[in-house]
Amino acid sequence: MDALALEASGKKANAAAVPAPVPSQAPVKRKPAKKAKKAVVFFEVEILDAKTKDKLCFLDKVEPNATIGEIKSMFHKSHPQFYPARQSIRLDPKGKSLKDEEVLQHLPVGTTATFYFRDLGAQISWVTVFLTEYTGPLVIYLLFYFRVPFIYAPKYDFTTSKHWVVHLACMCHSFHYVKRLLETLFVHRFSHGTMPLRNIFKNCTYYWGFAAWMTNVCLITYLTCFCQFGNFSIHIALRNLRPPGSKTRKIPYPTKNPFTWIFLLVSCPNYTYELGSWLGFTLMTQCLPVAFFTLVGFIQMTVWAKGKHRSYLKEFRDYPPLRSPILPFVL
Repeated sequence: MDALALEASGKKANAAAVPAPVPSQAPVKRKPAKKAKKAVVFFEVEILDAKTKDKLCFLDKVEPNATIGEIKSMFHKSHPQFYPARQSIRLDPKGKSLKDEEVLQHLPVGTTATFYFRDLGAQISWVTVFLTEYTGPLVIYLLFYFRVPFIYAPKYDFTTSKHWVVHLACMCHSFHYVKRLLETLFVHRFSHGTMPLRNIFKNCTYYWGFAAWMTNVCLITYLTCFCQFGNFSIHIALRNLRPPGSKTRKIPYPTKNPFTWIFLLVSCPNYTYELGSWLGFTLMTQCLPVAFFTLVGFIQMTVWAKGKHRSYLKEFRDYPPLRSPILPFVL
């Protein structure tokens, strides 16, 4: 075989040895692996009596994002006599009550959580409390003013006084409590829905009893009118701090209303104005029942103001340091 034939046969052999090109294929898409769902760690909750330490309830498989309010509802199912508003749930038998919005998993407890229950007693809504407290003095004062039978001698039945100051006092006293009733219905927003029922008897004794005692001797003054408008202005300012349906707390500051400028010096100016109005009554009437009413009211309002002032200082680090609870620079 000559050289040309050998070269041709070699090329054919090499061509046969080269594999045919494989057609390209689309890359295979792999489905991403499903992420394993995190297992929910449920809590076991036991509720003990704060006094006796007896076990009252055991709740199994409680979700970690359950709130104290929801736990109260679960407890209520096993103990129907203790509705949620009547319950105080605590981490310690002598500790503070936990708030309804606190979440279980954010509390310093393990997956087996122990809480302590204390019965707050029968509860009543704050709206009902205020309506009851303020309706009584309004009605009682008017009974004496119109001299209905069985209060005075028969010859005075439904007679009116000749002194104009008596009529002025009645108008001002009625205005005060009508204002209070309207504020209760349309202005106030309460952070706590209820209060113990037993307290209403103490409060009504104070408001109703003094109304009957001082009804014929009160005299209103311009100071009282000024303080009434001031008191109303503070209630409006406090209302505007809390959106509807919210329990948020903010530091109250003066607004464009001049009556609110007292916030610069006082934490609870609503009590300051309240005291001023009744002090005006006392100075002008020089009457023992009015003076005693003002004194008792001042003591009680001071207790409330100090408590609220301490709460502000504890909750807000930037709370204005110049403020006093009820009286500027004094108390």
